[in-house]
Amino acid sequence: MQPTRVFLETLAAITDPTIRVIANRGGTRSGKTYSAAQLLVVLAQQSQAPLAIDIVSESLPHLKRGALKDVMEVLDNEGYIEGQHYTYNRTDHIITIGKSKISFFGTDDWGKVKGSRRGILFINEANRIPFATYQQLAARTTHKILIDWNPDTQFWFERRGISARESTREIVSTYKDNPHLTEQQVAEIESNKDDEQWWKVYGLGEVGNPIGVVYNNWRECERVPPQAQLIAYGLDFGFVADPTALVAVYKAEGELYLDELLYMPGLTNNLIAQRLLELKDKHTPIIADSAEMKSIVEIRNFGVRTISPAQKGADSIRAGIDILRRYRLNVTKRSFNLIDELSNYKYETDRITNENTGRPIDAFNHALDAVRYVALNKLAERRKGVNTRRIADHIR
Repeated sequence: MQPTRVFLETLAAITDPTIRVIANRGGTRSGKTYSAAQLLVVLAQQSQAPLAIDIVSESLPHLKRGALKDVMEVLDNEGYIEGQHYTYNRTDHIITIGKSKISFFGTDDWGKVKGSRRGILFINEANRIPFATYQQLAARTTHKILIDWNPDTQFWFERRGISARESTREIVSTYKDNPHLTEQQVAEIESNKDDEQWWKVYGLGEVGNPIGVVYNNWRECERVPPQAQLIAYGLDFGFVADPTALVAVYKAEGELYLDELLYMPGLTNNLIAQRLLELKDKHTPIIADSAEMKSIVEIRNFGVRTISPAQKGADSIRAGIDILRRYRLNVTKRSFNLIDELSNYKYETDRITNENTGRPIDAFNHALDAVRYVALNKLAERRKGVNTRRIADHIR
């Protein structure tokens, strides 16, 4: 094994009893994920007691393209022979090395997120998962937590103060820390130096501003001003992996104020209804996703009489976005998940040309969808009917 600087610093952190979270922030091809894979294989092989290691990301397909592929490459490069030095259960995606097990699963499998405990957790591309998911995983991890990501924007690591904890060790790396890159790979990376934003994030490993975000008309605020008028609550349903999101939408002096009230997966309709009945403003409309009419009817039957469906029409996603982009959006600082979504809700890019397609990604949009429902029902400009007979009278 040829250890890199990233490997050695991660090893030092994982053997330091004062360190709980090891955060590998870096640019493209810096070797951060591969170094974590190397270290976890070594720990699994050397552990005298059974050690449970979970490697997770946003989905299993994402893991297969990334961290799982790296672990299999480490095993091959280090001369591990399947059936002799390790076994691999391809159905459950569990690698057994000695007494230890390395399990792989996506955080879109909520049952596994809330499943059994583990000794070590590794979250690959941690900025792609919600903070609520991280909380569930961290609470079930007894020893160390490793995370890695490309820093295209801040996320819960910084916003929730994890980066500032004394028990957190942050390791920053770039492609220059990876001695295994070919000259051609280095030249390809460095050919992007003229793209300032790309180079800042993927070349230098520094925190940048998200590229291609849908909303750039927002800012954080301490609180909703007292003169703001509550227009409605927006409600987006979730259950297993996706959270149920509830956002209060206010208006004052031509600007909108958004306050996140609920962002939680696993809520049944009776629990959602209970939360809604606890709201102080009993007569304020609650605008919910019209695709979930059964849920709306059930919640109404639980006593929430102000709930109604969003008035969706053709291309309601684009229509709602267009409405919200007319306003300055002021987001309360306590609305952590809504802020994360605003920072990461982007337009898709064409895989070949890398051009903006004008279609938003179907991710980081739960609280934002709740706000969009309010926009469709309460902020859209309704066309007024025209009395054509009256017009004709004027031209006779």
